[in-house]
Amino acid sequence: MIRIVGVSKEFRGKRGAFRAIDALDLEVAAKEFFVLLGPSGSGKTTLLRCIAGIESPDEGEIYLGDRLIFSAARRVNVRPEERGLGMVFQSYAVWPHMTVYQNVALPLIHGARRIARERVRDRVMQTLALVQMEDFAHRPVPLLSGGQQQRVALARALAVQPVVLLMDEPLSNLDARLREEVRSQIKEVTNSVGVTVVYVTHDQSEAAALADQVAVMSGGRILQIASPDELYRRPAAPAVADFLGRLNWLTGTIRDRDRVETEIGLLEAKTGGLSGPVRVALRPADITISRTASGDANEFEGRVSEEVFLGEQVHVRLLLQQGRSIDVRLSNRFRDRLTGENVYFRCAAADVLVFPNQ
Repeated sequence: MIRIVGVSKEFRGKRGAFRAIDALDLEVAAKEFFVLLGPSGSGKTTLLRCIAGIESPDEGEIYLGDRLIFSAARRVNVRPEERGLGMVFQSYAVWPHMTVYQNVALPLIHGARRIARERVRDRVMQTLALVQMEDFAHRPVPLLSGGQQQRVALARALAVQPVVLLMDEPLSNLDARLREEVRSQIKEVTNSVGVTVVYVTHDQSEAAALADQVAVMSGGRILQIASPDELYRRPAAPAVADFLGRLNWLTGTIRDRDRVETEIGLLEAKTGGLSGPVRVALRPADITISRTASGDANEFEGRVSEEVFLGEQVHVRLLLQQGRSIDVRLSNRFRDRLTGENVYFRCAAADVLVFPNQ
């Protein structure tokens, strides 16, 4: 559905040039929910704006299906309104002086993809029903909550029946509970209409909940493209692993095929044929704790120096004899507090992440 070939985009300012996208290639399949994930400045929003036609790349080509919509070399640059796209912005971008109905109807009456006036009402009401806003059709937008305004923005983008829906951090202005509610609705609605989605976020949990495929971006480049589960379990590089959640990093040396010597001791791990110095990462959520030793591999002793209750999880910090600390996230709290106690922690070999020391 979307094919991006060798796209680069540079911005110039008083401090010189900044390359926001660097010779990037990408393909998004039809009806796929594709998430661009990365920190601020990684190039994800610039890439989305290039697809939309809001920004023009300096190099490369962009295709929608078999249709070339941008080529720097061939001087092709289809206007944004002629690309057949829908876009939902971070700031909602709904018209405050209009009702919900008028906001959704506007592109159908005055836009590049307007339809016959006698069909407008049916299209608007059908689209509002998708986002459960049909009962608010005649309500002025300023009287809506943030979540409702975002649903209006989604309805307006879907009303023109876009070939691709672009979404730029649409939930970042909502509180945590509302984010989860609107997130679920976005997934449900886009699945029901079968639209291809390219979605920008810096929130790892948001990406995991929504995406079929995720592209992790940094410095204008894509570090890895994979499903959320594969990204979490098999990150291709330390930068990918680090962005997907807090990690306990260790230095190590491969001793044989499935063992790594680290500063806390010998770890069994899937080393993937690596040799020599490596970096090792243990996810806090993959570590278990007990008061007694089990004799299993990858088991070490430590003293609990901190225990913080976080509702659904408990954060525990362990101090080791080697002077290192290890962070642990437990899903269930012990009946009594562990602070000051010596405990045993362990991690399965399959959960130990091993990377070349580069």
